[in-house]
Amino acid sequence: MHTVVVGTAGITASDVLAVARGGARVELSGEAVTALAAARETVAALAAKPDPVYGVSTGFGALATRHISPELRARLQRNIVRSHAAGMGPRVEREVVRALMFLRLKTVCSGHTGVRPEVAQTMADVLNAGITPVVHEYGSLGCSGDLAPLSHCALTLMGEGDAEGPDGTVRPAAELLAEHGITPVELREKEGLALLNGTDGMLGMLVMALADLDTLYKSADITAALTLEALLGTDRVLAPELHAIRPHPGQAAAAANMAAVLAGSGLTGHHQDDAPRVQDAYSVRCAPQVAGAGRDTLAHARLVAERELAAAVDNPVVLPDQRVESNGNFHGAPVGYVLDFLAIAVADLASIAERRTDRLLDKNRSHGLPPFLADDPGVDSGLMIAQYTQAALVGELKRLAVPASADSIPSSAMQEDHVSMGWSAARKLRTAVDGLSRVIAVELYAATRAIQLREGEGLTPAPASRAVVDAVREAGVQGPGPDRFLAPDLAAADAFVRAGRLVAAAETVTGPLR
Repeated sequence: MHTVVVGTAGITASDVLAVARGGARVELSGEAVTALAAARETVAALAAKPDPVYGVSTGFGALATRHISPELRARLQRNIVRSHAAGMGPRVEREVVRALMFLRLKTVCSGHTGVRPEVAQTMADVLNAGITPVVHEYGSLGCSGDLAPLSHCALTLMGEGDAEGPDGTVRPAAELLAEHGITPVELREKEGLALLNGTDGMLGMLVMALADLDTLYKSADITAALTLEALLGTDRVLAPELHAIRPHPGQAAAAANMAAVLAGSGLTGHHQDDAPRVQDAYSVRCAPQVAGAGRDTLAHARLVAERELAAAVDNPVVLPDQRVESNGNFHGAPVGYVLDFLAIAVADLASIAERRTDRLLDKNRSHGLPPFLADDPGVDSGLMIAQYTQAALVGELKRLAVPASADSIPSSAMQEDHVSMGWSAARKLRTAVDGLSRVIAVELYAATRAIQLREGEGLTPAPASRAVVDAVREAGVQGPGPDRFLAPDLAAADAFVRAGRLVAAAETVTGPLR
């Protein structure tokens, strides 16, 4: 099994995906153990002094003015975990919780938190045992970090609350720890606070969304190319010299992908046979511009994620000169903004895909295709309601594009008077990514059917298009014919897109797409 070693310098997106989705094992580097021990010595020395230090010998948030005597500090750390584990609503997905735990471990291992090495090792042991704390949908305002979600994870380390075992059964955490020989931690000064004060949930969901959207943007380029082809459109608008004079890198990449898919097509360039059409509609002609803008948004979000993956997010932090200082690095604004930005790009990409699908189904705009791509229009409805479903998804994605990070609800008796809502931005982006996959699947279903109908007219699609049609049919998505129960076909098309098989099919001809 793949192993990810956590040091002091941060981790990569591929590390997060390996642990969250791939079940990779986690190990602490020797450098990390040394840094943990050194920072702990600093915290222990401060704890022994009479001067109050936030998080070490004081209460938290609006209660930070109270100095806590030494005999109450272990109780203080236990209590912050118990009281902050106040989530409600449905359970969060296993991969999100694993990412959340792993990213918190990353910060702990930075040597800036003051957590003992044995606490960090217990975090790794829980991940390696496949134990997943029960974390709920609601409870994080994204400042100070993802408090409630991280507290539910810390509760499991203490042997309290519920968790899911490797077999998928939810049981008391104490039972699961005992079965795997893991001793519950007894938290000391600063440790409870350090386990729950970070942006790890929203960052984990950002990293996974970026991975999913990388595939979906390539998929959208492919379906846009298939639709252009089925509509007998022109590929001249994809010429690299046209995109060079508006030098957005994402736009150039999208155009290059579409051109690669369409290479060798016998369907493109039929404008001369259709006098009323001088140019293709915007949804076809401007596909690279819209998908390209989204790609550039992905690039910006990826840069933010990389910076956050290298960060140590905690409050207070232990600095190299042994000072322990309060700070505001836990605020989720940098992550929350790009999560919302991505949701806007997702909604627009879905919107243009739906417009292309509608054009394929409208006999007045499809340049000779049958109404709704039906076998016997009137007797058969074809893909009429598939487009309804797609439109409903797009409507939902537009609502999800409303920024969460523009909101703020003051909390903690106005001590935390401005919050990021980054967790909420991440949760709605996950929903949006799911919706985008389904929207692309409907366009794929319509475009491949339309291409096969064009073949019936004696026209030959591009080799890459033919590879996609063959692969999607092998996946159980049926082609043209009389009306049938449509939902299974749409579900199979969605699974095909979501698993990256659409991209893989095209790349058998085009080579790697950008």
